[in-house]
Amino acid sequence: MVSVKTPDEIVILREGGRRLAGILQQLIEAAQPGVSTKDLDRLAESLIFSCGGAPVFRGYRARGARVSYPASICVSINDEAVHGIPREDRRLREGDAVGIDIGMRWSIENQKLIPGSIGDKNQKGGMVTDMAVTIGIGKVSSEAERLMRTTKEALELGIRSVRPGARIGDISSAIQRHLQRAGLGVIRELAGHGVGYELHEEPLIPNYGKPGTGTILKEGMVIAIEPMATLGDWRVALQPDEWTFRTADGSLAAHFEHTVAVTAGGAEVLTK
Repeated sequence: MVSVKTPDEIVILREGGRRLAGILQQLIEAAQPGVSTKDLDRLAESLIFSCGGAPVFRGYRARGARVSYPASICVSINDEAVHGIPREDRRLREGDAVGIDIGMRWSIENQKLIPGSIGDKNQKGGMVTDMAVTIGIGKVSSEAERLMRTTKEALELGIRSVRPGARIGDISSAIQRHLQRAGLGVIRELAGHGVGYELHEEPLIPNYGKPGTGTILKEGMVIAIEPMATLGDWRVALQPDEWTFRTADGSLAAHFEHTVAVTAGGAEVLTK
């Protein structure tokens, strides 16, 4: 069932999203050659707890999954499309394209949430925001730059499609058209989603589709729009860790995401 958030809940989401965006910016600045992906995960968790939030990825178990996610962020490198698990032995290198995906539950009371309560949907007043970027480490190839730039543009076009009365298909088709015009692969196995009370809520928001189809957007809905694209084939394969998705042909991938509220005037990006 698609939920509509109250004005008070949007206030919580707005402040939580602002704080989450600040944390992600610190992770971007820390992402330098030689830094391990586990270093970034530890920094993210520390920053989240210090601002009174809780990381919602750690301990999360997707529907049908046998293994809970073991970290506070996802760090996906080069042909890893999404959900790369941070590791001590995985260090960033010059030229890498690195996706950082992060989510947080935050309460406007700024209560301290203890590690044992991570992911607890019953945390008082807590609301969830979710966001992602893909960045280059040092100098990257021109094709990697094009992939990242175009995928970010697709996110912006998807956001511009948000307004009361529009449909999910309007968002999906705007993203798909922009990516395909650039000759990029549009990942189909994974999608955006509703967000707020939980990390993943209805409706699903594919990155491909037809205008005028799908769920009608209503004022107060909160959604995570997240285009995922490749330089090659759109197909991805789940790895043995049961979380990481790699491109099937080994091509580079990029992923951008914002949490967005549907307002009377259109879209409000909450994670900025």
